[in-house]
Amino acid sequence: MPELPEVETIRRTLQERVLNLPILATKVLYPRLLQNCTELELAQALYGRAFKQIDRRGKYLIFHLDSEDRVVFHLRMTGKLVAVPWSFPMEKHTSLQVILDRNLELRLVDQRKFATMHLLQGPGYGMIKGLATMGEEPLSDEFTPDYLLAQCRGRKAPIKSVILDQRRIGGLGNIYADESLYRARIFPGRPAGSLTPKEIHRLHASIQAVIQEGIAYRGTTFRDYVDGDGRVGGFQERLQVYGREGQACLACGESIHRIRIAGRSSSYCPNCQI
Repeated sequence: MPELPEVETIRRTLQERVLNLPILATKVLYPRLLQNCTELELAQALYGRAFKQIDRRGKYLIFHLDSEDRVVFHLRMTGKLVAVPWSFPMEKHTSLQVILDRNLELRLVDQRKFATMHLLQGPGYGMIKGLATMGEEPLSDEFTPDYLLAQCRGRKAPIKSVILDQRRIGGLGNIYADESLYRARIFPGRPAGSLTPKEIHRLHASIQAVIQEGIAYRGTTFRDYVDGDGRVGGFQERLQVYGREGQACLACGESIHRIRIAGRSSSYCPNCQI
């Protein structure tokens, strides 16, 4: 699933391509993509308009039109949002086309068909509960060591589960959680409430550093993720534990282990993370 660095990279690349171009038509090839509108309502809201700005909140992309309306995408497991010429061959799993002026169109391609799209025509986030309840983002001013400490205080749940909870930290996913915990030298199954203030500060710094590096290297590509131009990311070359089960820890040489915590795969070094 695209996480914060991947979604931010998609936002940046698309913002350079699709803003201020008149929308000529929309084609919905997978109607279940639409969560709160019909194909006709979407077409009426978009026709003749243009995208003026693209924001990101957590793992959501928010396209602002030159009206009061917004289009919100969540790419889920395998969604790809790319800007391509009209003549570009149609991929098999294309769910949506937004046809723009100047021989360009925005396409949502989604093999697993879990991606969602909402049309917001008023203030607030409507029925998008994940946006309405989202916690602070790792690079926001509000995400401080004290904020992280408050999310962990008194909790018996594993620290991995707590930092993956989007109501506590917006945008952090499995890859960057594993990498953050490794850098902070914290076992992912530790009860969150057992972390000391020193460990909280270390984890806070690690989360911010990993997210910043993920963005700098344009995200992590294992299989499906590409940016808005269709290019793969580069952070997979810098991963230290995620996807490295059985390989040597880059710090101590111990074999990387993988366990399941609250239904999620977790990779860690049994020597470095205690």
